[in-house]
Amino acid sequence: MLRCADGSLYTGCTNDLPRRLEAHSSGRGAKYTRSRLPVTLAYREEAADRSAALRRESAIKRLTREEKLALIESGAGLAGE
Repeated sequence: MLRCADGSLYTGCTNDLPRRLEAHSSGRGAKYTRSRLPVTLAYREEAADRSAALRRESAIKRLTREEKLALIESGAGLAGE
């Protein structure tokens, strides 16, 4: 999950986080983030496979903003960063 400059949150899925962060940060990422630069990594999770990752992405996207912020604040997704 990325935190955009306007305070909004963007949720996506990738198998190469550093590459994807660079793409978003340089304006080559998702159309949503291009006009909301800079972006910072707020939360991440690892999944067993692409299918599991896409299911989790979908579940996170269904959360309310408050639930997403609670997930971010839990710190669980950035452990070891």
